[in-house]
Amino acid sequence: MVGLSSGAMTRRWSRVSNSGTGRPPSRVGMTSTKAAPPATVVVKAGDVRFRASLTDATVVKGPCLNGLALAVEKPGFFIIDYNVPKKDVRFQFMNTIKVAEKPLNLTYIHSRGDNRTMLDGSLVFDSANKVSANHVVGSGNCKLKYTYVNQGATTYEPSYDLAKNEWDFAMSRRVYGDDVVRASYQTANKALGLEWSRNSQMNGSFKISASLNLAEELKMPKLCAESTWDFEM
Repeated sequence: MVGLSSGAMTRRWSRVSNSGTGRPPSRVGMTSTKAAPPATVVVKAGDVRFRASLTDATVVKGPCLNGLALAVEKPGFFIIDYNVPKKDVRFQFMNTIKVAEKPLNLTYIHSRGDNRTMLDGSLVFDSANKVSANHVVGSGNCKLKYTYVNQGATTYEPSYDLAKNEWDFAMSRRVYGDDVVRASYQTANKALGLEWSRNSQMNGSFKISASLNLAEELKMPKLCAESTWDFEM
């Protein structure tokens, strides 16, 4: 039997702070190249889910196909995404095998639009230690990441780009139950990021983030806030 499960409403705003310049904050719109989906509808058919997502571009200027995405997925096995306006298909297949009695999670991703194939793997040693690798086929590039969880509360994530010979660092800590505070630093562009997020089934979810490019002569942080409300249908 096919039933309608749940969707989500997402709203996002962002600002660039002009503190110290004598000017009021200016609105800059989305901080990401992908618009946040204000609505997602999921239909379940056994273990398979059919999903339709809309962005602000789909409804702001009247109903259209801009920002409309369709997907079919079986969690833990495959996801097939279809970008309607771009007529682009993205395939993602997942599998888990055992290596020395440790789970190795493998992911294969292929996008037809840009003919790009990505391989991702993560080896879980225990609940506190994990090593991940990401490779774009044909690029000669490989990224390695080590994840360490200290006492279930603080997570450290150093990563290394083999092609660029660059390090990135991230640290997050769970506070007040559902709240997570995260800090990150990218050595290539000297980008410092701070994030506070909450994922609550009862009170909804939100994320407040700030980013600062330390390489810029005039340092103005970019602020972004996002909130999500789940509803049952």
